[in-house]
Amino acid sequence: MQGTWVAKGEPAPGAHYVPKNRVAPPQPGPKHSHEMNSECERLYGTWRLVSDVRQDVETGARTDNFGKHPQGYLSYARDGRMSAIEVAENRPKPTDLSKVGDADRAALFKTLLAYAGTFSFDGKVVTHHVDISWNNNWTGTDQVRNVRLEGRMLYITTNVQPSAIDGKPSIGILTWEKVG
Repeated sequence: MQGTWVAKGEPAPGAHYVPKNRVAPPQPGPKHSHEMNSECERLYGTWRLVSDVRQDVETGARTDNFGKHPQGYLSYARDGRMSAIEVAENRPKPTDLSKVGDADRAALFKTLLAYAGTFSFDGKVVTHHVDISWNNNWTGTDQVRNVRLEGRMLYITTNVQPSAIDGKPSIGILTWEKVG
């Protein structure tokens, strides 16, 4: 059976195992101290995408993944669920979906990123436990994100990973602004 330990490391008092495709219940104990609850409260809600940049680790070159003005939303709910969707700024807009050819379908797919699942957060790192994804490659995986909250802004970076675009070692750098 696949699943995730909600607390880091080996099982400890207050830690519990969450089978895949199950929502993690609220955590008691030290992981959710008053300070941690404050950080969680700041993370909860809906965030609008400001930028999505990929930085090549070897050269330092930065590329806008979905153009200079991508669109997207990232939501974190108190029930432990999350969802994310991003689209490119110049995404194709077919007039009749029933007549879209394979090339246009591929273009639509390449200009979209979307997934949802549960999440765990320790104040600095949020892990998205993916239940469903646009490419099915991420489904059943944990997507680890480094987080910095500053006022109404959320800054997320990925750890080094091969780029889905060209396979080069890269870091994703995303900036989000709180909605509402």
